[in-house]
Order: sequence, then C-alpha cells, then structure tokens
Amino acid sequence: MVAVAVLLTLYRLIRGPSAPDRILALDTLYINTIALLVLLGIQLDTTMYFEAALIIAMLGFAGTLALCKYVIRGRIIE
Repeated sequence: MVAVAVLLTLYRLIRGPSAPDRILALDTLYINTIALLVLLGIQLDTTMYFEAALIIAMLGFAGTLALCKYVIRGRIIE
C-alpha cells in the first residue's frame, strides 16, 4: 500500500497544476519514502534503513523549506 501511495504521489508531482501542489506532492513523497524505509528496516531487522530514513527526513524538511521560500519570495538566500 505504501508503494502504491508513492506511485500516486509521483503522478501528482508530475501532473500537479501549480507549484504549491507540486511542493506538497514532493513533501508527501518524502514521507512515503520514510515509511517505506522504516517498514523495510523492520522486515529485515537492521538499523541501516532507519538511519537512511532519518537522513531523508532531514533533507526533505530542508528541501521543502527552500522550495517554499523560493515560491513565496523568489529567492532562497536573503
């Protein structure tokens, strides 16, 4: 089900009618990827996937902030 959610989110990312919709789809894609990695880590009983999920969460947060600042203000660095 999480893989289906990733595919549907990719569709919204590509097809999104506006920039805010695409930013929201990208943020949702990060969340779905984190869920997929956590489930895989539980299934395989290893901590490597949990660390990868944490890194993706941090990069996803920073990426979402940068994209939102760019859409609102037109530049990232003030």
